[in-house]
Amino acid sequence: MTTNADTLLIRPFEDADEAAVVRLWQACDLTRPWNDPHRDIDRKRGVHRELFLVGTLGAEIVAVAMGGYDGHRGWVYYVGTDPAYRRRGYATVLFRAIEERLIALGCPKVLLMVRETNLQAADFYRSIGYAQDPVVLFGKRLIPDQ
Repeated sequence: MTTNADTLLIRPFEDADEAAVVRLWQACDLTRPWNDPHRDIDRKRGVHRELFLVGTLGAEIVAVAMGGYDGHRGWVYYVGTDPAYRRRGYATVLFRAIEERLIALGCPKVLLMVRETNLQAADFYRSIGYAQDPVVLFGKRLIPDQ
């Protein structure tokens, strides 16, 4: 567990966190109709669960990030900080915690996706050392959530 001066506690996701995490993702506009967040959480429960982190102040979840590692690259998804708690360094603390865990697994590089319209998120990632890679992302849904 990791803490900063404002007593943000970083810990792994627990089953009892699900409703609060989904509410936070919704407040951060991270959910989409084609991705059921509850199904995404169910899927994550079985794969590198220790990379699914929440940041809490007391009993309140104020930040969340879902990390993954496939043995080649790490990924970070569903990163959000409650809008009422932004600009306090919580997302940075959360990202450092995920990076530490990925490094401990031997992960050489971490990737994340940002919607091209989310300029605020892109600015944040640049501020913590991430750079835009010259790639085009392709995707194909194999199992529909709807």
